[in-house]
Amino acid sequence: MADRADGIPHALHPLVGEYLAHLRVERGSSPLTVSAYTHDLKDYLAFLGKRGISSIDGIDRAVVVAYEADLVARAYAISSIDRRVSVVKGFHRFLVREGYTSRNPTDTVQLPKPPERLPDVLTASQVDAMMEACSDRTPLGLRNRAILEVLYGCGLRVSECTGLDLGDCILDEGYLRIVGKGNKERIAPISGAALEAVADYFGHARVVLTKPYAKPTAAVFLNARGGRLTRQSVHAIVAEAGRIIGVVNLHPHTLRHSFATHMLEGGADLRVIQEILGHADISTTQIYTHVNRAHIREEYLSAHPRA
Repeated sequence: MADRADGIPHALHPLVGEYLAHLRVERGSSPLTVSAYTHDLKDYLAFLGKRGISSIDGIDRAVVVAYEADLVARAYAISSIDRRVSVVKGFHRFLVREGYTSRNPTDTVQLPKPPERLPDVLTASQVDAMMEACSDRTPLGLRNRAILEVLYGCGLRVSECTGLDLGDCILDEGYLRIVGKGNKERIAPISGAALEAVADYFGHARVVLTKPYAKPTAAVFLNARGGRLTRQSVHAIVAEAGRIIGVVNLHPHTLRHSFATHMLEGGADLRVIQEILGHADISTTQIYTHVNRAHIREEYLSAHPRA
């Protein structure tokens, strides 16, 4: 992971390597997750190196708390501190479980509690306006419209959208096969405007974007050179669509949040939304009940004669 020039304690280096291998092989973590964990643990070990700590035995609760304080001093956001300390706690649990040490110095270390923040969502009228604005019938225009419709209509993460292959689109039966976090597969229904947009893209755009000189790919969404579209490109497409309707820095995840919120407002069961979104825990999906309460209050105020 690093050498002595980076100030990383060598005795801990191979243990971190084993933990990352455990994440990749046994837990099936995505390359993006493993990369993030690598970055966070490199920072942690660099901190230990600066304090002259080069073995597990030299790490106690006070050291971990000092690391958390160091992150605060470096002006990291609470969410970033929470993530990094969580990674450190996971690493030490692994060391205990694998028998490298008998004690876990992070056992009683509390994670910082971030302030509860409701997800940003678009209104249904904003979504309609955004889709109506995407009237460009060029191959790239049809592709962009299909991407926006799928992100909102199926509640996909951006990586799930760019990861779609042709064999994942069972359009005649009305569903997509999604490979989500941890390589877990699920089914996402697709119908209505999203289905029409994807069919339109397949019929009139993808064949044009497929280049004879490019390496053949099964990717659904292609770039102008005939290769698989990147996550960064989808971010740019969504941001531009947001700019057109006056929403600054619109993020693909906002479309996913909007999908879940509008489903709940429309009467969908929370468990169904959980299944479609691919949340392992219902508590993750329950954030949308807070948004729905605001909708219920609005409906009450507009409908009750004495409200």
